Amino acid sequence: MKSGLTLLAPLLVCLGVVFYTPTARSQAAPHTDGSLRVYFIDVEGGQSTLFVTPAGQSLLIDTGWPGNNYRDADRIAGAAKQAGISKIDYVLLTHYHADHTGGVPQLVSRIPVGAFIDHGPNREMDHGITEKDYSEYQKVLAAGTYQHIVGKPGDTLPIKGMDAHVISADGNLISSPLPGAGQANPYCATSEVRPADQTENSKSLGIEITFGSLKILDLGDLTWDKEMQLMCPQNKLGKVDILIVSHHGWEQSSSPALVDAIGARVAIMDNGAKKGGSTPVLKTFLKAPGLETLWQIHFSEEGGMENNTPEKYIANVPGPDAGHGIELTAHGDGSFDVTNTRTGYKQNYAAKH
Repeated sequence: MKSGLTLLAPLLVCLGVVFYTPTARSQAAPHTDGSLRVYFIDVEGGQSTLFVTPAGQSLLIDTGWPGNNYRDADRIAGAAKQAGISKIDYVLLTHYHADHTGGVPQLVSRIPVGAFIDHGPNREMDHGITEKDYSEYQKVLAAGTYQHIVGKPGDTLPIKGMDAHVISADGNLISSPLPGAGQANPYCATSEVRPADQTENSKSLGIEITFGSLKILDLGDLTWDKEMQLMCPQNKLGKVDILIVSHHGWEQSSSPALVDAIGARVAIMDNGAKKGGSTPVLKTFLKAPGLETLWQIHFSEEGGMENNTPEKYIANVPGPDAGHGIELTAHGDGSFDVTNTRTGYKQNYAAKH
């Protein structure tokens, strides 16, 4: 990553990545320019990312938090309206923690949904908030109006206009390298070995999206120990262009075995001001091989001025939050643009040949 990352000012640029994904039933016409658009929605340290494909289909990854007077559901509905869709075809829940699944009941009251994709039953039986949010999600499914898909490693999701391949689900990982991957991973030696995570994080349903020659990786909150299994001794993923930073940039994820080996050009962090954006992770991305830009939804208070990305790449600056996001438009030739919705700043990334 470039040394300019160390220069962080108070005003941060909101990065909104927009890949346009409306479905045939969502009453939105396919894009005439053939682009994939992605919206990174600010759900205050949770996750919610909306993809809209040129074929007119939509995928939402995670729904943000419950409560907050419908804040997250309204922000998602607003992004859908901006994308020109009146229905979300597929909602993928990476796992059942409140900041990813808690928003389901409010979401379906704000916008129609066609199908839910998840990793199967909840595995975190603590009689606490995770079980409660999982139960609320099950009530939504029980209405019988939604298709339900359980994703397994190796599956290809039925989304027209882009290829979405399941990498991890329910604690299981792809067993064979993806096409073009499988090389020995030298960064395994610099990644410490950590105990197995026992929470829903390690069960995350992670996917790799391919659009033309462009590759986008989102592993949800997949933990360090699972990253090591996926990436060592062989790199089963190969190289990617865009990494959605795992676990909001918390240090339970983002091992060098993953971050350094995949060589992403752009990383996008769904952190909050006080959630995620751990200093060790920010430092990992500061020196990640091949990384051109780290974009953040929020300035990380923990990271401080010396570790956050430069201000123009941060969507929300310190102070009252205005819910700014990041938008990305991917083109068929492999180039893409990323825009800070707070300032309108846009950066183009040329296709790699």
